[in-house]
Amino acid sequence: MIPDPSSVTALWGAVVFAGVYHGINPGMGWPLAVSAALMERRHGALASALALLALGHFLAMLAILLPFSMMVVLLEWQTSIRIGAGLIVIAMGGYLLINRRHPRILARIHPARLALWSFLAAMAHGAGLMLLPIFLGICTANGGETGHVAAQSLMTGTLRTALLVAGVHTLAMTLAGGVIATVIYFWLGLKFLSRGWFNLDLVWALSLVCVGVFGIWSAVQGH
Repeated sequence: MIPDPSSVTALWGAVVFAGVYHGINPGMGWPLAVSAALMERRHGALASALALLALGHFLAMLAILLPFSMMVVLLEWQTSIRIGAGLIVIAMGGYLLINRRHPRILARIHPARLALWSFLAAMAHGAGLMLLPIFLGICTANGGETGHVAAQSLMTGTLRTALLVAGVHTLAMTLAGGVIATVIYFWLGLKFLSRGWFNLDLVWALSLVCVGVFGIWSAVQGH
């Protein structure tokens, strides 16, 4: 089976879009980068904080994607795995719709430990889960004639794809969040941050449900 180039392009576009979406959401940490730069009163602190947030987010993405990249080797269970992943994402979205409070553990982490904070925030908000159906779709599209591909070769390919998906997504997130943080730090200031705070929790939870439904639909349709 030859993968449809338009489908593969759309999936990679979804990876980038999810990254931009996560970057815009203040829950992924860009306000902490602004605060760090303002407190230290040096421009370099903004870039350092964004880099630490990116590192934590990247590791959180891998923590979700890598186990599933190895499961893709179980070719005969491919559809079941993708449907299961979609159900997990829907369940996480439903949980966030019901429980609107932010995890208390995030408030107990010192702001200096931005990488750890970013990792736990991404895990707690289900950011990696949002990528999961998209990632599995990319693995399927790149599989080709999977019945004739050695398991070891397939695992190597999916692991590489997991790293690439996590990297592209994190880059998009960091650029989006970095642009907002830079504009606020250099031009708008902390007062705007306190007045203009916006909360995307409801949109976030609903988007998880939508991504999960899309993942199940694409698995059933064989995309």
